[in-house]
Amino acid sequence: MAMACHLHHRLLLLFLAVVVLLTATPALAIFHFDFRWDTDSPFSGGSLARHDMWRRAALGSKARHAKTSARLAKALGKGGDITAADVTVTPYTHQGHSLTIGIGTPPQPSKVILDMGSDLLWTQCTLVGPTVVQEDPVYDPSRSPSFSLLPCASKHCEEGTFTSKNCTDRRCAYENYYGVLTATGVLATETFTFGTHRNVSVNLTFGCGKLINGTIAGASGILGLSPGPLSLLKQLAITKFSYCLTPFGDRKTSPVMFGAMADLGKYNTTGKVQTVPLLKNPVEDLYYYVPMVGISLGTKRLDVPAESLALKPDGTGGTAVDSATTLAYLVEPAFTELKKAVMEAVTLPVANKTVDDYPVCFVLPPGMGMDNVLTPTLVLHFDGGAEMALTRENYFQEPSPGMMCLAVVPAPFEGAPSVIGNVQQQNMHVLYDVGERKFSYAPTQCDKL
Repeated sequence: MAMACHLHHRLLLLFLAVVVLLTATPALAIFHFDFRWDTDSPFSGGSLARHDMWRRAALGSKARHAKTSARLAKALGKGGDITAADVTVTPYTHQGHSLTIGIGTPPQPSKVILDMGSDLLWTQCTLVGPTVVQEDPVYDPSRSPSFSLLPCASKHCEEGTFTSKNCTDRRCAYENYYGVLTATGVLATETFTFGTHRNVSVNLTFGCGKLINGTIAGASGILGLSPGPLSLLKQLAITKFSYCLTPFGDRKTSPVMFGAMADLGKYNTTGKVQTVPLLKNPVEDLYYYVPMVGISLGTKRLDVPAESLALKPDGTGGTAVDSATTLAYLVEPAFTELKKAVMEAVTLPVANKTVDDYPVCFVLPPGMGMDNVLTPTLVLHFDGGAEMALTRENYFQEPSPGMMCLAVVPAPFEGAPSVIGNVQQQNMHVLYDVGERKFSYAPTQCDKL
């Protein structure tokens, strides 16, 4: 009898310990957030021709870069109205990878766009009124007992880097400007369910809101993975994540790994793993920066001073890595030097006019595709000797039949960073170790992971 009571007591203690762990707040929860998402490409399931996919992605890249440029300019004290007047309001998903998550208890499906240039996880919800059209039913917090509004005095309301915020009925109301669209809402907490092969449920601060202009092409919201204070990474103390982007034209899923699953050594690569430091911008936390110091085309090192690519003490310049910007952006004189070198290296007629947002295009011979054109390898050089070698598919696109265009454009304003976009990262497994401040990468057949 005594033994039975002792066993019952031990089981009761074990049960209570499990309850404590499962109900702890994210900041105190004791678990390893190790899981994988398989994200959809911007054009998965569609019927667009490859040319149309590239052209739409380029337009979306311009729209997105207008958003990040405006936020960056504001952070750097250069004014927040940098957005070009001719930016077309383009569906946000035309350059971002998406996934479906579960929100609430029980989980309600919500398709969100992964965004390396913002930190807030938000979704449209019925609480704030009419919303724009989306593929999934609009999240209804009244159906979820785990939903709770956050007051203005909460830590996340005070720390959040919103375009603007105010207290309305003791709620933390916010507005975020995304360059070509604006989202408003209120901060709240809710249970989220993630994972492709293994589900994980956690409690997170998020935005319960809506778009008041613009569109995200059927998605419900955005999942920010920037270094900002409200990102999924900060809330769950995730120190590592990685992704491997498949080419748009393949219409295949792209894996995103978190925690212990984000380890390049666990997966097959087609080239060696290289590592460079992750730099911190002293002024803003919009981007992840890497120390690019030079550029080569083939065997020719371009005349680009390392200091022109450096991240400055005032937060200007530098080189950022972004998974949702399609085209690459280069500061001067790097862009001009690359343009000159490409025009010398490619033995095709230069087009008299550009295509949409591509500043340099070549005319392909009749009946010939870009796949048959020989181009030198574009090499990005980093401090410490690491190099990122880019093949033709990583820096050229064919946005219109018979036209092959450079997928690199000039940075939008003086002080803006150069950006390594998702075309440059396709079939490249990249790892962000935010704990150790390291960025690793290796060429990889991403659809094989």
